This record gives sequence, C-alpha cells and structure tokens, in this order.
Amino acid sequence: MDQPKIERLLRLIKLLTGNVNYTVDEIARKLEMSRRTVYRYIDTLKSAGFVIRRVDDSFHMLKENHRLDDIDKLVHFSEEEGALVNRLIDGLDDTNMLKLNLRKKLAAVYNFTSLADCVVKKDSVTNTHELISAIEGRRQVVLRRYSSSNKGDVRDRVVEPFEFTTNYIQVWCYEPLTRMNKLFRVSRIGSVEVTDAAWEFESEHRSAKMDIFRTGGSEGKRVQLELGVMAKNLLLEEYPLAVRDLSPIPGTERWLLDTVVYRYEGVGRFVIGLANDIVIREGDGLKDYLREFVADHCKALF
Repeated sequence: MDQPKIERLLRLIKLLTGNVNYTVDEIARKLEMSRRTVYRYIDTLKSAGFVIRRVDDSFHMLKENHRLDDIDKLVHFSEEEGALVNRLIDGLDDTNMLKLNLRKKLAAVYNFTSLADCVVKKDSVTNTHELISAIEGRRQVVLRRYSSSNKGDVRDRVVEPFEFTTNYIQVWCYEPLTRMNKLFRVSRIGSVEVTDAAWEFESEHRSAKMDIFRTGGSEGKRVQLELGVMAKNLLLEEYPLAVRDLSPIPGTERWLLDTVVYRYEGVGRFVIGLANDIVIREGDGLKDYLREFVADHCKALF
C-alpha cells in the first residue's frame, strides 16, 4: 500500500472514531475517493479487527476496551516478541481457521511476505514469494509443470494470480486461455516464473465464495448431516468454521450440521471418511455424488 493510500486509511480511522457519524457519500467527499473505495477501506479495517457499526448509511467505529490512540502500543512488537508470536501461531495446525484470522490481523500491520514465511511449508516458500511478488506488481506468471488432479496432466499454465486462500494453500488466478477464474494449489506448482506482462484482465478477476469445507463456487447447496461424537469432534478440529452451523440434537449425544456447500468434493471426503458416524438428513445432490464416487472407486478396486 503506497503512502497516499495509507494516509487516506488513517484519515478514515480518524473520521470513524469521532463524535459524528458520517455517511458513505460524506466520507467519499472528505477523503476524495469513490463510494466503492470507501467500502473497500472499511472492509480492510474490519479484517484487521476493528469493529465498525453501520446505522442506515452512516458508519462509526466502536472503541471497545482500548483507545485507538494507543494502537502503536497494541501492535508494535520487538524483534524477540515478534519471533515468539510467530512461533506460537505457527504451532497451530495448518488447516486451523484461527491461524488464518491471526495472520490476517497481523498482515494489516506487518509485511505480507514475512507472514507467508511462517505459514507455508518449506518446499512452497519460493513459489509463494514469487506469487506474492506477481500479485503486488500486477504481473502475469507461468506456473511451470502444474500438476492438475482434475485434468490428470502436468503442464505449464499462463495465469494472472490475484488472491490467496487459507494459509496460502491455494491461489486464485485468472487464466486467459480458458477465460476462467481458477484455484491452483501452491504445492502442485513446479516453479513460478513472473513475466514482464502486466495484468490484462483485472476486471475479470473474481474469487468464488468458500464454504466451511474450503471449496468454492457460486451456487450454494444446502446439506444437513447428523453427526456422532467422533464425527463432530473431527469436524471442528479440521474445519473450525463449522461451529457456526453446528447445533446439538436435544435428548441425544449427536449433533446437526446445517450448512451450505458450493461443491460436493470437500463435504464428500469428510462423509466418506466417517460414514459409520454420519447420517445425511438433507442433500440429494450429495447422495448422488457419493454414489458415483463409490461406484467409480469400486470399479478401480475390482
């Protein structure tokens, strides 16, 4: 983020913590930016942990239990403190969403690249850094020897990377050849070559919505799963966001997961692995997916 953007963001914080509630149009006029940019900056503040309340078309920021004029004391770490914080966060499982949330909040203050060092596996560090560089510089890249599970092939892919997912595991890219936005798993990339070509299709860059099983798409499909104790425990350990869609079934030692998924691969893998402890209450599409999956794998086995 360059200096003018940082200055406008700080001015926005000052406006939102004042005694006056400003509308989006008033903020846009005072900071000389578009309404769209105002909303984007507000989302940035929210992702950094600030609590912002909206009343009609007006916004103000809640100070909660600390004063924002003391923010430098809250977010500044010495070198030793920073190293300790990184080790503690790094101790969390790579799939833990709490780890991602902590990283996002720190990323609002500290260098994007340095955070990646503490999250990605050693054999993916170089590729991750190249992708970060390409995103920051708005450059096209060549994903050398990308191994695709869907296509079952290994080949080079020319793409425009623009956004990482959980803990840098996957990266959203626009592929000019297919004119589609796709997710590429960083661990399947042989190497990343950042080219001199600038983004040509930025207006087409769109990441899909993600469900609790970390699969993305545009059309949601509701599923209800009845879970036993083992399935419930493993669900929360592997997919912490599931807690928002999980509730106990009265009078039993079972739980109901009522959620929306965008693809069946993620939830399907979970159900297959714990089939003896799960009952599908709702989700005909999921049942069809599992039947086809089992039929295909039975053919391969026999």
